[in-house]
Amino acid sequence: MPLSPFRRPRRALHTALLTTLATATVTATLLASPSAAHAAAPDHGTGPAAGADQVPGMDVSRYQGTVDWQGAWANGARWVYVKATEGTTFQSPTFPEQFQGAYDIGMIRGAYHFARPDTSGAAEQAAHFVDHGGNWTADGRTLPPALDLEHNPYGPDACYGRGQADMVSWIREFSDTVKDRTGRAPALYTTSDWWTRCTGGDTSFGATNPLWVARYAASPGTLPAGWSAHTFWQYADSGTFPGDQNWFNGSYDELKALAQG
Repeated sequence: MPLSPFRRPRRALHTALLTTLATATVTATLLASPSAAHAAAPDHGTGPAAGADQVPGMDVSRYQGTVDWQGAWANGARWVYVKATEGTTFQSPTFPEQFQGAYDIGMIRGAYHFARPDTSGAAEQAAHFVDHGGNWTADGRTLPPALDLEHNPYGPDACYGRGQADMVSWIREFSDTVKDRTGRAPALYTTSDWWTRCTGGDTSFGATNPLWVARYAASPGTLPAGWSAHTFWQYADSGTFPGDQNWFNGSYDELKALAQG
């Protein structure tokens, strides 16, 4: 049954260019690293134990409603992605409150756009996103914008009716438009399965776009082609924090460096 655009699809879901980090080694590791589709749901499991080299976080949408930010902070969440838009018409009615609530509690936060390659061009969707929450500021508290690429929850074709080369062009146009408007290339949220099926395993984004990989298991597993490491990992759709459970693949200082841009 098709899901409402007012909630985040939960079927086969959900790297990065970290500029000017402390050392070239750290930069190279984080560069080499989006979210997964939900039609072929990721394997369920628990994430790894917390460590100095990773920072717990979450992602939320209208589906989570009013978020207990104090509780999430007390339980260790230090960053969040908030759904802002979908297609060219939908704006999450909870985005302003959620985005501000995350900021007020002290989290580093970013906005994401749910891609609808079946409904309109990439440049139009990117402009809608940037105009309604997807902008970026160098305040050290704002993550790069993110593009959610996952199995089509509204129809049988996981790839939204687009061929692989056409999908790569759509993603490239979205990324280029966001970078032109904000100064940051967006993180790409996807699964290895969706990326292989819908882009043919394209490798051209690994050096420019942070990877937010979705895999509900004990490890991120084999990453989408083009990335040798992930920046964000969504490992479960419920747990300690509201919404989806995530890790940032690095230290808190590296997370702040990514936000600073």
